Amino acid sequence: MSSPVADSWKEALKLYGNIASQAIQFYPHLAQASVELLNYSENATYLVRKPSADGEEKYILRVNKPGYHTKEEIAGELAWLKTIRDLSRFEVAMPIAGKNGEYIQTVNLPNDPRDYYCILFTFLDGEAPDENKEGELIPQFETLGEITAHLHEHSIRNHGRFASIKRLTWDYENILGEKPKWGRWQDGKGITPERRELFERVSQTIQKRLEKFGKDPTRFGLIHSDLRLANLLISGQQIKVIDFDDCGFGWYLYDLATALSFIEHKPYVPALVQSWLKGYRKVRPLSEEEEREIPTFIMMRRLQLIAWIGSRENETALQLGEKYSEDSDLLARNYLLDMQES
Repeated sequence: MSSPVADSWKEALKLYGNIASQAIQFYPHLAQASVELLNYSENATYLVRKPSADGEEKYILRVNKPGYHTKEEIAGELAWLKTIRDLSRFEVAMPIAGKNGEYIQTVNLPNDPRDYYCILFTFLDGEAPDENKEGELIPQFETLGEITAHLHEHSIRNHGRFASIKRLTWDYENILGEKPKWGRWQDGKGITPERRELFERVSQTIQKRLEKFGKDPTRFGLIHSDLRLANLLISGQQIKVIDFDDCGFGWYLYDLATALSFIEHKPYVPALVQSWLKGYRKVRPLSEEEEREIPTFIMMRRLQLIAWIGSRENETALQLGEKYSEDSDLLARNYLLDMQES
């Protein structure tokens, strides 16, 4: 007998599959292409395949979850992507215009008042880093640190220009506040009274430290904000960055925390952080004060992901479940101890 969660998940995937099939009709050269689900998280992402004389053309189609971003916010993401491509520091997937000349296509369904925004992107070759291959991850994080620093330098140089882009703000209030974007960690899975008290102390410590840390333009600006392993593609010695769907205004060090998403409790994380810092400092300086605050951003992300797991119905959330909260206990205690001493 299937569960309500499983049934809801299946219905959502059926809906998004229907929308994806309609969306590719905006691209005449893809009318006969196949559409295959790659990932279902905030949005549904599909691999589009079309036979060609050279073998096969590939594209990525993203069907945006209604209400998660406005059309203006999505347009802001795509506008920022174009400026990043011009950096030529690393490769990113670029949007492709449809037959109407627009990058954002809208699909509407009968008896459904919602707008489903769809974007077709270029396909990038590569494989996501493997969290179980520590020996490969450490040098990869040095490269990632360098890439991230270039991205931050780009944001700092264009701070005034990018301020007009309509995107989310990833600050304490929108991550751990009363009405956070991804839900409340208090509603996560496995939140016992004891764990709630522990995490509340962590959350309050984070808030106080971030208020002191401040939002100077050298510390806070337009960031990717979801550089987790699944959003990186390794191709030889290169790292390509995908999925800018959650880009917004936040602390630059938050990008490091997001790169450690779901693996924050792994024993090799301190080595990853040091490798990332080595790469980052090749491009721009990072003060000792900023480095001391890295655990704050890691814990903020960890609590945010507990909230995400508790409020989502997808494969990743179901697999992680209560254990992710349980594995956070030691991190939380160590964080409180470390912050007392610093």
